[in-house]
Amino acid sequence: MMPSTSFDEVAESDKELFVEVDPTGRYGRYNELLGAGAVKRVYRAFDQEEGIEVAWNQVKLRNFSDDEAMINRLYSEVRLLHDLKNKNIISLYSVWRDENNNTLNFITEVCTSGNLREYRQKHKHVSINALKKWARQILKGLEYMHTHEPCVIHRDLNCSNIFINGNIGQVKIGDLGLAATVGKNHAAHSLLGTPEFMAPELYEEDYTELIDIYSFGMCLLEMVTLELPYSECENVAKIYRKVTSGLRPRAMSKVKDPEVLAFIEKCLAQPRARPSAAELLNDPFFHGIRDVDEEEEDDDENLGRL
Repeated sequence: MMPSTSFDEVAESDKELFVEVDPTGRYGRYNELLGAGAVKRVYRAFDQEEGIEVAWNQVKLRNFSDDEAMINRLYSEVRLLHDLKNKNIISLYSVWRDENNNTLNFITEVCTSGNLREYRQKHKHVSINALKKWARQILKGLEYMHTHEPCVIHRDLNCSNIFINGNIGQVKIGDLGLAATVGKNHAAHSLLGTPEFMAPELYEEDYTELIDIYSFGMCLLEMVTLELPYSECENVAKIYRKVTSGLRPRAMSKVKDPEVLAFIEKCLAQPRARPSAAELLNDPFFHGIRDVDEEEEDDDENLGRL
């Protein structure tokens, strides 16, 4: 007969796998890297209180000791995540600064299937209805940000910072490190972002939240074609020339469905003609499309009638 293992013994064995634990002892970090960027590294971690996996975001502050703007941007992202509560935006659970190791750490929810770019490359055969479900959820997150008080502009929306729980098809916007809150005129003036996804007016440093709609259009283009917008350009300067001249990326010619092409064009229109997230959600493009939360509500109602 096998000897039984007590809960305490299991808990101790779990702790041995952790390479770091937060000050409260609630969150434990594994040495498994989920992603790394120029600023932060994201590790798989575990919430011992709730029994769920989470993401441990870590920034080595000594790398930016001479860059006060970057430090401020990091803390701004944390504050934004704390304020934004929406099912299509990554949730923040905890944040602290480790003085001994000079790191900024924050715990966020983890999406089991990684980012949308990797997920789409892995699953090349996806119906247009599935893509519409993903797109609709991205727009719901943007609508929440853009109608928030104050208005929040993401400024760096692309498929690598949109995340997915592939088992239920749930999509969430993340990486708000370049996001900005703006006043009542909704205008911003900093040149930031990923060149392939940046709206023409962003290069002119005079823009509103509608730059996120342009970026969303480019995300949808990538989701449909599996090609990074402007991948035909060898450098940022060539992308800039094409974008500011109003020349569309080569990938547009790969969109065979006229309804999809027309919808992407709406998103890429000049700022005055570009619809808001709320207007796009009401577009006929999404008629009959329901996302995972609405389907769950219907299932609950049907069960209640039994």
